[in-house]
Amino acid sequence: MLGRSRYAKVIKAQLDLFVSEHLDVIDEARQRLELYNRSDRSDAEELYGDYVDAVETGTEILADMRDHYGATLDDTDGYAADFNRAVAKRLPEFSREIEDR
Repeated sequence: MLGRSRYAKVIKAQLDLFVSEHLDVIDEARQRLELYNRSDRSDAEELYGDYVDAVETGTEILADMRDHYGATLDDTDGYAADFNRAVAKRLPEFSREIEDR
């Protein structure tokens, strides 16, 4: 679906930039999820909270990228929907909350 979007090239470039500049954020979210998945019951709640915090950091960065560029467009909603779909496909750990921001 993204390939048909008129915003496909710019969204790909934005996500490429996010991955290259914020690989630490992506890695932290993935590592936090792995720690949570391997935890015992007594540590699970705290580790899940750490995972959610890491995901929120990445989601905020992505939403800021989306919103700043989207503000320059007439079709803000269409661009935002395409951006959110691209995030869901490429960076699924950040997709749950991006639509709410």
